[in-house]
Amino acid sequence: MSDVEKNSMSSDHTPKEETSAPKPPSFPEGGVKAWLAVVACWCVMFNTFGYINAFGIYEAYYQSTFLQNESASNIAWIGSLQAFFMFSAGLISGPLMDRYGPRRILLPCSLLFILSVMLTSLCTQYYQFLLAQGILGGLMNGLTYTPTLTAVNQYFLRRRPLAMGIASSGSSFAGVVLPIALNRMLHATPLGFGWTVRILGFLMLALSLIAGACVSSPAAPRRTGAPFVQEAWHHPAYTLQILGLFLVMWALFTPFFYVPDYAQTVLGLDVDLSNDLVAIMNAGSFAGRLLTGALANRIGRFNGLVLAAAISGVLILCWRAVDSKGSMIVFALLFGFFSGAVIGLFTATVAMTAPRPNVMGSYMGMALGVLSLACLTGTPITGAMINRSGGYEAAIVFAGVSALVGAGVIAVARVCFAGWVWVA
Repeated sequence: MSDVEKNSMSSDHTPKEETSAPKPPSFPEGGVKAWLAVVACWCVMFNTFGYINAFGIYEAYYQSTFLQNESASNIAWIGSLQAFFMFSAGLISGPLMDRYGPRRILLPCSLLFILSVMLTSLCTQYYQFLLAQGILGGLMNGLTYTPTLTAVNQYFLRRRPLAMGIASSGSSFAGVVLPIALNRMLHATPLGFGWTVRILGFLMLALSLIAGACVSSPAAPRRTGAPFVQEAWHHPAYTLQILGLFLVMWALFTPFFYVPDYAQTVLGLDVDLSNDLVAIMNAGSFAGRLLTGALANRIGRFNGLVLAAAISGVLILCWRAVDSKGSMIVFALLFGFFSGAVIGLFTATVAMTAPRPNVMGSYMGMALGVLSLACLTGTPITGAMINRSGGYEAAIVFAGVSALVGAGVIAVARVCFAGWVWVA
């Protein structure tokens, strides 16, 4: 028998799975279930990120009422713990999402989140706010946040930025509505703190039920393998991106937490207008998320993230020059727009580095777990700088430089991921 015949015979008996390349994962890119998953994520983003975006109102209110004897840095720990647990809980809910899907996680954890809101309405002491609003609320936020984000990313690839832009706009919409509602109910009605917070709790209960009914996942459960996909950290595009996002997140919450107090103490603005600045920032964020979601495929998702993070850093540094009501409003609107673009895009770029849909939950959970440390420490660091110096300059410089360096690190991750291709 000739060598050619031997080769031919051996190739005929080679198993098909060894000769054919694995098929790339396919994504539905639409359909009723896909867009219902976007609706579910919108509702969860309203309850999670949107609720945290309104913490500036709580910060200012606590300083003037229940927690007058606590420093700004101590009060900021309540919101920072909330943000920390919202992100770090992804370490738990991400792998659970890959194995069991989103609904089994979402329904019980949403009810426990509503319980945390109702408990907050009864609090009067610092440790009570820390436990109910900061720890329990943040932890339940995180257990609902990661699965719904992952579900949207599993349904879309080409249209992912648009879908995530729409879904994440829920937090910006909440950031517009909740600060105005909180401010008016707390200061212009006889409701008081308790019933003001309970009314928000009932609203978020309705949204939680809608999310639980709408959410689903198209990915087959991952029944085997370790909960965490450790090989993700071997890829520079993933590791450097998370490092850069850490530095950006270190800075991003500072304006949301401290703009109301800055407007009152430095510019002398009244309580209503200074609190409305949080709503203005979130209105800008709403536009930023939707617009960048629509344009991301044209300009590149990584490109959009790098640009938005860099401009956010520049704007934070420009905060030092804000000295009037008009310039404060312009700053709030512009910072809201570009920080919203960062929040709308970063989950899409993290998901791009996952090799298949049923490990996206772990990739997202590990990323959010690292970013939770930035959320935990960022605003207390800047709050301590404000207390020590008696002004905002050091905190502003720290946050602005951190965001700019983070944008540079993400740019390096973008090159690692796509090389020198223009659109990435």
